[in-house]
Amino acid sequence: MAKDKPLEVLNKLDLAKTQLYHFKAVIISGMGFFTDAYDLFCISLVTKLLGRIYYHVDGSPKPGTLPPNVAAAVNGVALCGTLAGQLFFGWLGDKLGRKRVYGITLMLMMICSVASGLSFGRSPKTVMGTLCFFRFWLGFGIGGDYPLSATIMAEYSNKKTRGAFIAAVFAMQGFGILAGGSVAIVVTSIFRAIYKSPAYAVDPLGSTVPQADYVWRIILMFGALPGALTYYWRMKLPETPRYTALVAQDEEKALGDISKVLNVEVQAEKETAEQKVIQKGNSFGLFSKEFLHRHGLHLLGTASTWFLLDIAYYSQNLFQKDIFSAVGWLPAAKTMSALDELYKIARAQTLIALCGTVPGYWLTVLLIDYIGRFTIQLIGFFFMTVFMFALAIPYHHWTLKENNVGFVVMYGLTFFFANFGPNSTAFVVPAEIFPARFRSTCHGISAAAGKAGAMVGAFGFLYASQNQDKSKADPGFPAGIGMRNSLMVLGVINVFGLFLTFLVPEPKGRSLEEISGENEEGNQEQSRTGAQTV
Repeated sequence: MAKDKPLEVLNKLDLAKTQLYHFKAVIISGMGFFTDAYDLFCISLVTKLLGRIYYHVDGSPKPGTLPPNVAAAVNGVALCGTLAGQLFFGWLGDKLGRKRVYGITLMLMMICSVASGLSFGRSPKTVMGTLCFFRFWLGFGIGGDYPLSATIMAEYSNKKTRGAFIAAVFAMQGFGILAGGSVAIVVTSIFRAIYKSPAYAVDPLGSTVPQADYVWRIILMFGALPGALTYYWRMKLPETPRYTALVAQDEEKALGDISKVLNVEVQAEKETAEQKVIQKGNSFGLFSKEFLHRHGLHLLGTASTWFLLDIAYYSQNLFQKDIFSAVGWLPAAKTMSALDELYKIARAQTLIALCGTVPGYWLTVLLIDYIGRFTIQLIGFFFMTVFMFALAIPYHHWTLKENNVGFVVMYGLTFFFANFGPNSTAFVVPAEIFPARFRSTCHGISAAAGKAGAMVGAFGFLYASQNQDKSKADPGFPAGIGMRNSLMVLGVINVFGLFLTFLVPEPKGRSLEEISGENEEGNQEQSRTGAQTV
């Protein structure tokens, strides 16, 4: 009985030693995620500055802030675009191939990063409108990078270190968040040194210098640079051999791509009629009963855990400045100038990224192929729950000035365990457990569920975290449930995420074809063919 030939060929990839090519692919794919994180999270740095510039109210005791609907749109519109991009490019990556779509997403991200900073108009309405328009399409490009980068890295990797390589691509997000804060600090420091300005309480108009309008634009536009530096190399990546062999069913080209990756000559064998029949055996569709039977619970597990994780994760990330202000770690807005406020927000977020976010990502890279994805995700959700409740239950204790440092440490630990936990594994696992012909689509569906959760976090937390006393809520916002109760809700969400993790299988140490059941499909078809010829 003949062996399933495409799987035989791909076995060479699974057993290959780690090579320079793997690290090159991590950097090329990872720069996309560096850009993704920079672009998605840098907006949270500049929203207070936008409020001061475009929504100043003469005679107000507080600096201008974005109205609720504008704040929700500016923070959330890129997430809407990301969700759409994940579904569209995920599907397109399975239809046209990973490589053919990969350059489009990066080009879209670069163009829209620059265009976001060039948002035109003189009135607040036109500036915010054009900013939201370009950030939607920026998000659309970012969305495509999720399924394509994960799938490409999974399909290039060997089974021994596959988890670490996929996680390393995603871990570049940590450096992107860190870069966002660092760029804001540098740009703001330069402008503060050149254009001196008093606190709002001293001179409401003079506290926001006209040149501050350049600051937020420079910060947003800088996001195009990392992608531009790697665009050429991204376009030179060959198509993944797994897509070519299992989806396009072009074995000769797959052998050529494997030769490029492994730097060895791989010889083709003569194909038999029986093997041609086997290649056609993997025929069930995404919306078939067979897919539901084999992978339905897996897709539910990856999508639901990512959805719940992103409610908590994006709530924390996008509204760090509000949380820090609420506990007194940042001074009252009226005691600072516009540029002083941006500088202190950027410094606080950079500290959290440096101490909690980045270490969590890279600890996952180090341990994921040793203790497994399932264990890391359980650990992450468990400790996120613990620290969220530890912040929420004695919330008044953390608002006292002498306890601010303790609050920041605890808050940083929730980020650490999000990234040494479900934020990393939710990205890795969907790229491993589904068949090649659905891999990009299913990763896109899982990631889109995550972005739906991010929108719940971005829009919901913005309103929910407002003070229960309407007179103390931000201008234009209704009374909310308060910061303490909002943190309690996020803790409960993490508990649900922990239990839904049990729907997700452990892919550690197995080939993609074994995990997804593609080798079983081939064997079953082979058995049927053999029985017919006896």
